[in-house]
Amino acid sequence: MNSTSKQSVTVIGLGPMGRAMVRAYLGKGYDVTVWNRTASRAGELVTEGATLAPSVEAALTANELVVLSMTDYDAVHAVLEQAPHALRGRVVANLSSDTPEKAREAAKWVAGHGGTHLTGGVQCPPSGIGDPDSATFYSGSEEAFERHRAALEVLTGTDFRGEDPGLAALYYQIMMDIFWTGVVSYVHALAVADKHGISAAEFLPYAQSTAASLPNFYAFYAPRIDAGEHPGDVDRLAMGVASVEHIVHTTRDSGIDSTLPGAVLDLFRRAVEDGHAEDSFTSVTDVFRNPVV
Repeated sequence: MNSTSKQSVTVIGLGPMGRAMVRAYLGKGYDVTVWNRTASRAGELVTEGATLAPSVEAALTANELVVLSMTDYDAVHAVLEQAPHALRGRVVANLSSDTPEKAREAAKWVAGHGGTHLTGGVQCPPSGIGDPDSATFYSGSEEAFERHRAALEVLTGTDFRGEDPGLAALYYQIMMDIFWTGVVSYVHALAVADKHGISAAEFLPYAQSTAASLPNFYAFYAPRIDAGEHPGDVDRLAMGVASVEHIVHTTRDSGIDSTLPGAVLDLFRRAVEDGHAEDSFTSVTDVFRNPVV
């Protein structure tokens, strides 16, 4: 293991995110050991000062803190299973994306080999790595998190969510739920706009105005949803159905695929059938909790 007189870390996985992480550590004067299935990806990083480990075992044993940046946990296991014995005494900050359950399983597996697993959920693209205003969710061993907090904060700001290894993955995935649904609806709206000769640039301020209004809606409805209350004093689901029907008809009349707004319309109609016509649109939470099998 590297001397504790100088800060050091291992980074495994050298896609765009992993490379950004390595450069952030190098920029802060860390000794950085790297490993990647395709070793050629490490070329520029080695030139910049990183050390390429000849094997997974060598990468794991080089430092106590090992940062993983891979596509998913299947890829993580494919790498770590090459040298599971080398996990003993290591803190594995797994910043790969996957489900909460897979994070819990990975934590048990790493612990079974004498290591400590920290689940991470990075909330920024590679360009945000190294920016303290970016953030990453963490969960797992709080002691291990605090011990390596300074090193983890080289990458982004940190948000520790608790001892359950699945929590960081859960927070990340529900944030992505909002993100992907939101940006895809934006792209869908632009497709409709384009059919009518309205460019993305022309529509941009209107899209931004709508997006800027959403935090106020989130804040208004949050306590009501927590209380399980969906009064129709501000909005009514029956009116929501009519509104989304107009969106679907406009989409189809424009020659654009209506799958996305059609899915919303289906949810609204199911909630109305369940007796929520006079309730707020937030009553669709009951539909979400009782999916069609």
